[in-house]
Amino acid sequence: MSAIRLDGFAAKFAAEDDPWRTFTNRDEAIKRAAILHGLGPAPLGRVLELASGNGSNSAAIAPRARRLDATEGTREGTALTAAAIRRWPRSRALTLVLPAPLPRPVYDAVVVAELLYYLDPAAMAAVARAVGRVMRRGGRLVLAHHRIDFYDFAQTAAGINQRFLAATGVAWQVTPIRATRRWQVLAAIRR
Repeated sequence: MSAIRLDGFAAKFAAEDDPWRTFTNRDEAIKRAAILHGLGPAPLGRVLELASGNGSNSAAIAPRARRLDATEGTREGTALTAAAIRRWPRSRALTLVLPAPLPRPVYDAVVVAELLYYLDPAAMAAVARAVGRVMRRGGRLVLAHHRIDFYDFAQTAAGINQRFLAATGVAWQVTPIRATRRWQVLAAIRR
């Protein structure tokens, strides 16, 4: 595998607003519905989304959150996310290159979708520890990732969600939300 870097993502977003058809693809809509289901009923409190991409999930989360911090590692993706959530004044798009300190000290929910296998194991562990530190007890972590490998991953997809949870350093009650042959969404409540 030859991992894509941030400049590769930036180039994709600069060339096209929706390079993976996340706003229009039926399978992506099903995955997004599973993510929303994993978050539980609205209204949600403080929500953190890591690696928001073009904001397709952010736009679905924003109306349900009292506060949404949608973070993205590229300026191009941050601009697309900001446009996608513009209607919700309590939502903000932030550029955040991971691993890094997270924007707020405490969150009620965190969404991590299509990110972890792009990080090398050390970076993923650092992000996991940061998420473990900011998640309040009883808070929900929703993980949505592929189950199959792609050429641009830094690490294999198999078991990625479980490796991330283990690296957080906190205990979770995990509930599978939905899985297909290609992807899996699970929700974990911090104990």
